[in-house]
Amino acid sequence: MILLPSHRRLACKLNYFQSIILLFAAVILIGAVLLMLPISAQERIVTPFHEALFTATSAVCVTGLVVRDTASHWSAFGQAVLMVLIQIGGLGVITVGASFSLLSGRRISLSQRGRMQEAMSAPKVGGIVRLTGFVIRTSLMIEGIGALCMLPVFCRDFGVSGIWKAVFHSVSAFCNAGFDLMGTPDTPFVSLTAYRADPVINLTISALIVVGGIGFLTWDDVRTNRLRFHRYRLQSKVILTATALLILLPTLFFFCFEFKGGTLRERLLLSLFQSVTPRTAGFNTADYTSLSGSGRGLTILLMFIGGSPGSTAGGIKTTTAAVLVANAFAVFRRQKSPEMFGRRMEEKAVYDAAAIFTLYLVLSLTGAFVIGTVEGLPLSECLFETTSAIATVGLSLGLTPHLGIVSQGILIFLMFIGRVGGLTMIYAALSGSKSSAARLPQERITVG
Repeated sequence: MILLPSHRRLACKLNYFQSIILLFAAVILIGAVLLMLPISAQERIVTPFHEALFTATSAVCVTGLVVRDTASHWSAFGQAVLMVLIQIGGLGVITVGASFSLLSGRRISLSQRGRMQEAMSAPKVGGIVRLTGFVIRTSLMIEGIGALCMLPVFCRDFGVSGIWKAVFHSVSAFCNAGFDLMGTPDTPFVSLTAYRADPVINLTISALIVVGGIGFLTWDDVRTNRLRFHRYRLQSKVILTATALLILLPTLFFFCFEFKGGTLRERLLLSLFQSVTPRTAGFNTADYTSLSGSGRGLTILLMFIGGSPGSTAGGIKTTTAAVLVANAFAVFRRQKSPEMFGRRMEEKAVYDAAAIFTLYLVLSLTGAFVIGTVEGLPLSECLFETTSAIATVGLSLGLTPHLGIVSQGILIFLMFIGRVGGLTMIYAALSGSKSSAARLPQERITVG
């Protein structure tokens, strides 16, 4: 990342976590200012600051919740701004900044390498520049392939403008953002419901979501070891196994209990897409208000889990859920440590997983309570929106565009927390506190 001398002095006073928060906030504010400009709107009007801020936050945090329909409100310039914000948010400001340094031929300092390691959840600093280059190249290549796959369908339906739609949706899907260009002034917020039975759009978008959500390190593992699964890192094994289960099992549920009408192909595509998109893309090909209570509950659970660490997705992450489940089984079996794939997990992973789960659960529930009280809405519907926000998903029951400024402010806060990470916010806030080496006397407490 290229920093001016004054910025370097400021960066030295900030730790990694504080730097991440400030960088994301700066990108969001710049995006909000650009979206406020008359050139960003179809009608060449100034978009209110709170709406521009909400949209910019949703784009940088790759969420997809919107208060204005993307296609009918924003001009080509505004949509281009959104796509850039989505790309920056998906890959991460540190990764994008490092890519500019690499392109300019500048030397990457050890401090910058450390920040890149943290941003990508890499196990070590060594090889981080090579990994960053691989991530940038592979991301652009995958987005290009996705756009080419959708190009014939969108050009058939929209003519030349279908090229822009193919590129925009490919970037939005790979970055797990969920922004779409399908709405019109008469029918806004329709997402991809018109393509519910189209195999090309369904399968391409689903593949982009999954590839973007499994994490950059997992790509590197697959590239290095190919199909030799036994050589993968424990993290890659957990991610791939959890991802497969979280796609297969919900697909079976949706197929058997939710989507019973239509042809077999349409039911399969609907079921598959609705099992993939909550983690954490935000596109939809079905009306979520028509789902049963169980279907909405399963969707909330999938949104809460989200994607994988070091990816474009949000949520508590598949590894966090896997560690919690493994720890529960270890307790049931009276084992000292949780185990997976013949490996014992460190205690810190269990502590971090429990903290992340608790933090996300408390924030999503508290946000739902506050919005439900302020707006007079059912708690279950508010919980759907707050979980979608903090997990950076973007699925909605249609409440977000009609919420007041206070409730939208809560969703902005949750989206920001969900993208930068709850632990990052806590570490940044407590960076000045000193930890004591002394250990207090231990006393037993009964749980359960």
